[in-house]
Amino acid sequence: MTEENTEIKYTVHFEPDNIDIVVSAEANLMEAAVAAGVHINASCGGAGVCGTCNVIIKRGQVESTRTDKISEHDYKKGFRQACKSRIMSNLIVEIPATSKLEKAVLSREELLSSCALASGWKFDPPVKKAYLELTPPAMEDNTSDLSRLLKGLKQQSGYDKVSVDSDILYELADILRKDDWSVTVTLLEDSNNSFKLINIEPGDTRAKNYTLVFDIGTTAVRGQLLDLNRGRMLAQGIDYNRQISYGEDVISRIAWAQKQDGMEKLQKAVVATINDMIKNLAKRANIDISDIAHIVFAANTVMTHLLLGLNPKYLRLSPYVPTANYLPLIKAHKTGIEVADSVYLYSLPCVASYVGGDIVSGILGTGIYQKDKLTLYIDIGTNGEIVIGNRDWMVTAACSAGPTFEGGGIKHGMIATSGAIEGFDVDARTYEPLITTIDNAKPKGICGSGLINIGAKLLDKGVIDQNGKFNTGLLNRRIREGAHGFEYVLAYGAETQTYKDIVLTETDIANLIRSKAAMYAGYQTLLQSVDKKFINLEQVIIAGTFGNNINIENAITIGLLPDIPRNRFLFVGNGSLLGARLSAFSRDLLNEGRKISSMMTNLELSENSLFMDNYIAALFLPHTDGGEFPSVRLGGK
Repeated sequence: MTEENTEIKYTVHFEPDNIDIVVSAEANLMEAAVAAGVHINASCGGAGVCGTCNVIIKRGQVESTRTDKISEHDYKKGFRQACKSRIMSNLIVEIPATSKLEKAVLSREELLSSCALASGWKFDPPVKKAYLELTPPAMEDNTSDLSRLLKGLKQQSGYDKVSVDSDILYELADILRKDDWSVTVTLLEDSNNSFKLINIEPGDTRAKNYTLVFDIGTTAVRGQLLDLNRGRMLAQGIDYNRQISYGEDVISRIAWAQKQDGMEKLQKAVVATINDMIKNLAKRANIDISDIAHIVFAANTVMTHLLLGLNPKYLRLSPYVPTANYLPLIKAHKTGIEVADSVYLYSLPCVASYVGGDIVSGILGTGIYQKDKLTLYIDIGTNGEIVIGNRDWMVTAACSAGPTFEGGGIKHGMIATSGAIEGFDVDARTYEPLITTIDNAKPKGICGSGLINIGAKLLDKGVIDQNGKFNTGLLNRRIREGAHGFEYVLAYGAETQTYKDIVLTETDIANLIRSKAAMYAGYQTLLQSVDKKFINLEQVIIAGTFGNNINIENAITIGLLPDIPRNRFLFVGNGSLLGARLSAFSRDLLNEGRKISSMMTNLELSENSLFMDNYIAALFLPHTDGGEFPSVRLGGK
């Protein structure tokens, strides 16, 4: 920014959110949107190569050069890439449907629930409240206030050898006397199976004892507000992780963290998401935020580092070392989370650089570590994570599937929200498409589960071959040559929300093949590392909200899932949130998290030559080895 412009400020108005923000002259438009809390797709993290952050400048001036991501026609109509635009005047900016992150998908996901498969645990939260009626001091009994409190705690509630959070000392004297020596203390179990006194309140507040649990994902944050007295959920919600504006995958965010102020921006972005969710959850449950006593979260290792403000740099560099796998209890307010100062943040332990607490949490919730069944646990997402094992042993790995299954890296890809093409079939005679969309709305793009369904049906009906190339010999107008190769028209502009043709390109199919190959090669490599085969698997658990929408047959057809008896597949919804919730309800299960983490042997697939061989073999639909998929019959054969 030039020196003479440092004091110049401009107002940017974002539509349709109806949000204003004041920024400095020449500020980056994407960063202004992030600061205003306006979510815009940004698959590449602002590098300018994905073209998903297009906006319309309705009034005002920006400095921006047209790239090949915007046609000359659209550029003349005011379309600009937000990440490549500098603000040169007051602006009115419209976020078009193709660039906006919509929350319809989030309310839809809230309906998906997880069943608890872990057994043998009892309801015994790690956070307790105890009501005490203490004897006031007198000349013949003038011990200190703290000694009096701890003595009363032992005599009336049986808690002995309790450590004390030093922060409570500053208000202890006044609080003890405020309600005639009647107080409620909050106790939190620490990592040594003993209790720490973390809060003291005047009077009897035992009826108000709540905790928050979060699954902090790369794309979205999911949360629940729990009643620790009754062992039930009071409210749940979901929101986009605002870090998404800095890139869709963990590698992009690690790179962002190395920029000047990058770490601070990423940390503040996810904390802002969490704070808004806390306000909404408390409002929906009709409770005061000050009555929340505890927070439990599960996240992949990169997200854990970024939330806590730990530099993730070395997660990406060999030998791929996290700052810590077992995080100590941390005061939540020190991260910027807006809860009472007494609230501690508990993190499910991580395993390795790319295998985090979310997977430990999923294994905990599903009870795999308790059972003899040989199980494959899959969390399909941008950072695909895999576990194979049972009560005796577990091996785990992460493979970078990329954002394909979240709708990223696809020309008309989108997150699974209203208008996303999800269901698909092809007329065997005319090769015309039969599509269904989420909410039966006009088509707007293709979501991850829709991409799997489209790929499988085009392959099955012979519209594409096993290399993912279109059969150009078919006499059908929908197969045509586009700007970057052949494509198939799923919906014409007159039928869509965007008034543009929605197509699937050969490049899209190639991205799908690479993503599914990475996942399949990951399963295969883990199995080979323990001298097992797919047929040995007694159970395959598919976790994550994306997993709830996978068509098993279609996923097998393209080679994403192994070709084994279908009754061995089990969907559990959000395994990460499930485990976090159970950890908040049970001291036993909270302590089991560390045990599970220590049981897991991690394989770094990026350093594994066998994985690369398996990956190359899987770059075919469904696989170069037909024997891997005996039940798949293509082209009606």
